[in-house]
Amino acid sequence: MKNFAFIFARGGSKGLPGKNIKPLAGKPLLQYSIEIAQNSPSIDKVFVSTDDNDIAKVAIELGAILIKRPAELATDKSPEWLSWRHAVAWARDNYGPFNGFVSLPTTSPLRSVEDVEGAIEKRVHVGADICISVTPASRSPYFNMVKENEDGRIELVNKLESNVTRRQDAPEVFDITTVVYATTPDFILNNNSLFAGKVTSIVIPKLRAVDIDDIYDFRMAEAILQDIE
Repeated sequence: MKNFAFIFARGGSKGLPGKNIKPLAGKPLLQYSIEIAQNSPSIDKVFVSTDDNDIAKVAIELGAILIKRPAELATDKSPEWLSWRHAVAWARDNYGPFNGFVSLPTTSPLRSVEDVEGAIEKRVHVGADICISVTPASRSPYFNMVKENEDGRIELVNKLESNVTRRQDAPEVFDITTVVYATTPDFILNNNSLFAGKVTSIVIPKLRAVDIDDIYDFRMAEAILQDIE
C-alpha cells in the first residue's frame, strides 16, 4: 500500500492566533506532526495544506510537500472535508495514485508513531472505510451529562432501562480525538462525512490525546512534554 500523510494548517486560528507554528517546547507546533509522519514506516510522502505563507515556509524547511490551499477552503466556516478532497485531487494529479490517506492534525502534538501505524493497520485489518482515534471520555451521557427539556426539567442525555448509580456501570463512551484519521482517497471523494461508511477506531491514552484549541490546551501540552523530558 502507498500511504500519504496530510497535515491541514490554515493561517486563521481564532482560539489561539498563530497556533500552527507557535513554538511548543522549542519547536513549531507543525513540526510535531511532520516528524511523526516522516518517522512512520507506512507513510510514503508528507504533505502540508495551507493558505498561509509563514506556515508554508516552515513546512518546506521541514521537508514536507506544500499544497497551496484556496482561500475559500481556509475560512473558519469551511468544512475540512472539502480541504481533504482538494488535497487528494492535488496529490493524485502531481504524485499519482495512492491507497491510503492519513490526516495528522497539528493540534495533537503528543501522538506517537505507534498511534499512526495502529490506525493504518486497524482500518485495513477490519475492512473499514475509516479509522478514527478516540480516548476514554471523562463524562458519560448515561450518568453525568444532562439536557434541559422544553418545560425546563433536566434529565440525562441518554436514559437506560435500569438506573445507573455508579459511573463504572454505565456503557463505556469515548471522545473523538484529532490524533489520527486513516481512510482512503476514494472514501473522501465519494462521501461527505466521517460516519458515512464503516468506521472503526483505535484508543489513545489521555496523555497522548491532548487536542490544542486554546492557550490552556497549549500549556497542558507544554507541561506534559516537560514532564516526559
